[in-house]
Amino acid sequence: MSQTNESCTRFAKLLGIEVPFLNAPMEGIATPELVAAVSEAGGLGVIPAAGLAPDEIRAFAARVKELTQKPFAVNLAVPVDAPADAAERFERFGDAVSMLLEELELPAGEGASYAERYDLEGCTRPDFFEQFDAALEVRPAAVISSFGGFREPEEEKLAELGIVNIGTATTLREAKVLRAAGCGAVIVQGAEAAGPRLSFEDPEDALVGLMSLVPAAVRATGLPVIAAGGIADGRQLAAAFALGACGVQVGTCLLVSEECPVHENYKAALLRAKDSDTIVTGRIGGTPVRVLKNRMSREYVRQEKAGADKMELEKYTLGSLRRAVFEGDTATGSLMAGQVAGMLHEVRPVADILDELWESGRQRMHSLSELC
Repeated sequence: MSQTNESCTRFAKLLGIEVPFLNAPMEGIATPELVAAVSEAGGLGVIPAAGLAPDEIRAFAARVKELTQKPFAVNLAVPVDAPADAAERFERFGDAVSMLLEELELPAGEGASYAERYDLEGCTRPDFFEQFDAALEVRPAAVISSFGGFREPEEEKLAELGIVNIGTATTLREAKVLRAAGCGAVIVQGAEAAGPRLSFEDPEDALVGLMSLVPAAVRATGLPVIAAGGIADGRQLAAAFALGACGVQVGTCLLVSEECPVHENYKAALLRAKDSDTIVTGRIGGTPVRVLKNRMSREYVRQEKAGADKMELEKYTLGSLRRAVFEGDTATGSLMAGQVAGMLHEVRPVADILDELWESGRQRMHSLSELC
């Protein structure tokens, strides 16, 4: 285990942190208070910037800096292809809304197209390159990419500023692609993880568990590997380190932290959950997402298996995360959660969660060293 300890120490030193923990991006959930709490606890708080406009990234980071002087990171989603025409995208969105309104027997409007009926200009996805520049301005310790690696120009800018380039992979092949793209470390997201699969190749191949993925990525890439998915206590932390990981990314266990802003009903559902209470939606449609089982997710999977198209399925997920997080709707909301949901028992501060995880993990590793 001494080699594991050395790799963890090197990784922590690389990022200027005390313990090798990162929070999952948790877009739509993580706040500056949660991110700062992770950094204050000695880990690397991660700003979920994929859906933020450049000024929102700056404001988010400014608030984090008010709460902590410790390092943090920024997570960005790399665009897979050029953005579709805004009118076309909103027309497709409008079709899904119209279907929902029809089912609810509400007026959907007549005549003009959805994009023309509503002033949707400016509601497009934030420009990635402007987001990237804003991320550099706030001087994070690392910039983390999801859905692919950065291109050479972005890679060079990160290197010039001494910002660590971290990619996210869901398969061994993706990890190798990220190594070739110049990443200095790679997060490997196991199938156990909550929320969407951050894959940028075939999503059907992206449901590999950490037990297989971590050692394969360590061996094939030679990069520092951060394990993500299925980690909520010291035994799982020790297992990740034994497999060769030098750090871990946690999300589900932080959903029941005091700093996490999700509705009390959401937290209560997590605390009631058993080991078999999560389900993956979107397997067939190519957009797998792990959530708690409820009326919405069960019906989604039933309709998906019956051959419903994406427009039909959209009515189940439209606004579902907002309903769960802010309204506490545990029946039709999207209660994102990993397979470790069944191991959560109480609401605690982030610092207590991470401290117990680290100390119990170290004790477990010490016990394993004595056995060996």
